[in-house]
Amino acid sequence: MQVTGAVLEASGLPSPYAQSQPLKLRTLQLDAPGRGELLVKVSAAGLCHSDLSVIEGARPRPLPMVLGHEAAGRVIGIGADTQGFAIGDQVVFSFVPTCGHCAPCASGRPALCEPGAAANTAGSLLGGGRRWHLDAATPNHHLGVSAFAEATVVSAHSAVVIDSRLPAEIAALFGCAVMTGVGAAVNTAKVQPGESVAVFGLGGVGLAALLGARAAGAYPLIAIDVLPAKLELATELGATHVVAAGEGAVKEIRDITKGGAQTTIETVGNEMVLAQAYAATRRGGTTVTAGLPHPSKMFSVPAVSLVAEERTIKGSYMGSAVPSRDIPRYVALYRAGLLPVDRLLTHRLRLDEINAGFDRLARGEAVRQVVLFD
Repeated sequence: MQVTGAVLEASGLPSPYAQSQPLKLRTLQLDAPGRGELLVKVSAAGLCHSDLSVIEGARPRPLPMVLGHEAAGRVIGIGADTQGFAIGDQVVFSFVPTCGHCAPCASGRPALCEPGAAANTAGSLLGGGRRWHLDAATPNHHLGVSAFAEATVVSAHSAVVIDSRLPAEIAALFGCAVMTGVGAAVNTAKVQPGESVAVFGLGGVGLAALLGARAAGAYPLIAIDVLPAKLELATELGATHVVAAGEGAVKEIRDITKGGAQTTIETVGNEMVLAQAYAATRRGGTTVTAGLPHPSKMFSVPAVSLVAEERTIKGSYMGSAVPSRDIPRYVALYRAGLLPVDRLLTHRLRLDEINAGFDRLARGEAVRQVVLFD
């Protein structure tokens, strides 16, 4: 079938992207789903900083590539030997396809799936194939999803069936922002009631982490960002304290918590912010990082503090999630009013507005923007 999709043909183009147009709208030929794959009509797709990092060139990917990884849609085709899906199901995509058999999957850590990581690096689906065609080229798949298109083919291991009544523009957020942010708080950090938490960076993932920590009963719950509007939103979403990012932030957090937060969660993807988060963590506490810095950046800490203060530094990829378990669970918490993730949605876009949307994201003027296809 023919579909329109946003294709990244060259990374590192200068901003503003509304002028340089790194994402080109192309008419693509999409193959039918293969064995263990689904054909999905995309309903809504979110703009994430991970997409922006590929556009900027900070996270190199094989090009050309149909970008996008946070989305929801409806199943319109099912490949052979594919179980658990029906035509018309609403699905949310998971940006790490999980084989279920490798050592990380078998130990309950599917976010670290080895075949999934290899496929994502190669720009293929989990089975190794590519289903896009553009003239003489075969574009790559972004994180097994390629959601910035009217329809896409994904591995069945990249999709989770959810409540069909959930609006697609909200459902899409569960595929990355919510799964990553809430998961960083409840899965990676395992925040307990009454524990102090400080969240650095209030984009979609950071605010989702704030919501997860609030649902877990964190107190005090401190939000840190450079933008006053995001600090105001964090207060509305349950932060008990807000701190302007900068040189005095660490001292202010340590004063609020009387020695440092039990858990700090860094979502900016900046090694200097990560160092601040570590400095704001109390003795015996845990520093969680869910941001993705440039691969060349390094992070250092006083080595003695790891032993003498029994400190822990933990990475959190995809919110340490089990997508088939966590996405429906988080949807249920949203429906119960405990995770108001609809407040993260700040802009609705057409596909032809996507480059301007990434300008807005780069300026920090949006939390989550969603391209609507229906």
